Amino acid sequence: MLSLYVTSSKRNEGKTFVTAGLSATMQSLGYSTCVYKPIQTAGIEHNGFMQSPDLTYVKSIDPYIDTHFTYLFKSNLEPLVASEKENELIDIELIHQEYVRISGISDCTVVDGDRGILSPLAPEIQTADMVKRMQLPVLFVVTPREDAINDTLLSIYAAQEKGLEIRGVIINNIENDCSKDLLNSIPRVIEEYTNVKILGLLSRFEGKLTPEDLITNILNGIDIESVFNVKIEKLDLN
Repeated sequence: MLSLYVTSSKRNEGKTFVTAGLSATMQSLGYSTCVYKPIQTAGIEHNGFMQSPDLTYVKSIDPYIDTHFTYLFKSNLEPLVASEKENELIDIELIHQEYVRISGISDCTVVDGDRGILSPLAPEIQTADMVKRMQLPVLFVVTPREDAINDTLLSIYAAQEKGLEIRGVIINNIENDCSKDLLNSIPRVIEEYTNVKILGLLSRFEGKLTPEDLITNILNGIDIESVFNVKIEKLDLN
């Protein structure tokens, strides 16, 4: 069973984009794949029903990917605040039980985070505690920006302090005009200060994105075998 927790230090880093890309790629390589979103804030109401925008996006990339969520909040606030506002407290034991059930029916399970690794979920419980309960390795997604190094180092140090396994870092949303000094410094400093490996570089997509384009770019831009810590025979045959 291959499992992974995908997160970022800030919102709008393209975390769900990477989740969708990794999942669609693994599915294309013959692994039955599931995306689990334990907690979704900023849920969208559609035809009288609440929907997870992140899982809807995953389905738009590959409708055959199995998707699940446990908590879905309309509020676009931190999970703890959203859960209190909507009177539905978050139980990480329930999330763990759901994860065990879901991961048992797929070859590969990608767990998509909602906020940062220290985001509070319940009194005295943070996202890192949930990830540790599920015993998942963590993949950080980072966008090149001036404060990316500081934010990423803080997140990695926090994850390490919590005893989490960190699989690596993906640099995402690289603009064509991105400063070479910035793009070169982020991977170098992260690896030098944390011993955490950069496992991929992904350019920003412009225009309509097809599943085939996304999978091709994931395979070309990410060391997917290192991301999932597995040897993939189909990649050796290509």
